[in-house]
Amino acid sequence: MFLEYVPIFTIGITGTKGKSTTTSLMYKILIDQQKDAFLLGNIGEPIFNDIESFTKDSIGVIELSSHALEFVKKSTNIGIILDIFEEHLDHYKSLEKYIEAKYNLAKYQKSSDYLIYNFDNEFMRKYNFNYKPNDYAVSFTQKPNTKNSVFLENNFIYCNSKKVMDINEKINLKGEHNINNIMFIFAVCDILNLDMDKTVDTIKTFKPLEHRMEFVGNFDGIDYYNNSIATIPEATISDMKAIKNINTIIVGGKDRGVNLQELINALKDSSIENIICLPKTGEYIRDGLIDSDKNIQFTNELEEAVKIAKEVTKKGMVCLLSPAASSYGYFKNFEERGNLFKKYVSSNN
Repeated sequence: MFLEYVPIFTIGITGTKGKSTTTSLMYKILIDQQKDAFLLGNIGEPIFNDIESFTKDSIGVIELSSHALEFVKKSTNIGIILDIFEEHLDHYKSLEKYIEAKYNLAKYQKSSDYLIYNFDNEFMRKYNFNYKPNDYAVSFTQKPNTKNSVFLENNFIYCNSKKVMDINEKINLKGEHNINNIMFIFAVCDILNLDMDKTVDTIKTFKPLEHRMEFVGNFDGIDYYNNSIATIPEATISDMKAIKNINTIIVGGKDRGVNLQELINALKDSSIENIICLPKTGEYIRDGLIDSDKNIQFTNELEEAVKIAKEVTKKGMVCLLSPAASSYGYFKNFEERGNLFKKYVSSNN
């Protein structure tokens, strides 16, 4: 209804992972450059809350889940599809139906609108998306042969032919996945003719959201990180690459039928010594690692998992909560799971 009846410029952001961080960063960049922006959708205010404040110059930055997009018949002016991985297969009849819901973000765009899409994502490559000439391809691995693109070359992010950011700049957003999210931001800035230098300044000072690669603190010589938002294996694998010196990882949650073999292989090949598994998917991870040289522990309770982590994690190293599974059935949501993790970590018990 919002897309159909509210006549403001809209930037819609979807993807299996990275939506909230990218949406929040995009909003902050617009605000820092004195734009009349509103943070809406899955994050921020309910979508009609500020309707009386909108003007002809307002920009709605909307985080959109597949569930929100499933039945829409109108798309946003700028649509961002960050990535697609296996997720929500307990809700959708097939992966194709999940992808179709995501693509509704762009399906009804006009020729003057823009889709910014992940050129590298295998599911987006296989699915027959109808790209428009002025759409933007974002690639971490190559320069796309498209009219508009954002790509990485020699540690610099380029937007079309313009060098916009050195990825070795000191920023708070860790990991390749966050660099990838930032690349989508530059495409929007190019479309809206925003100041790229000011954009980089905002990126440098932007802090990760709660439960997203969140540094909890150093307790008894151990650094604890909370990434409760990691609800798919790919997110946890990215965490393992982004954070150095992980000695202990806590994994496991609701079984949504997602294949865990790639995560099991990554854990097996990693230098992580202690793997603490929670139900239900933790059972499969434990069984998949049974012949490895890892210290595998299984417990039904997060509090006990943290207690074990405190005992086995080496001083000067990292303990990471990155479940690679949904929280539902065991917790109210990923926020509750993350908050309890932080509570248990900081307690003296």
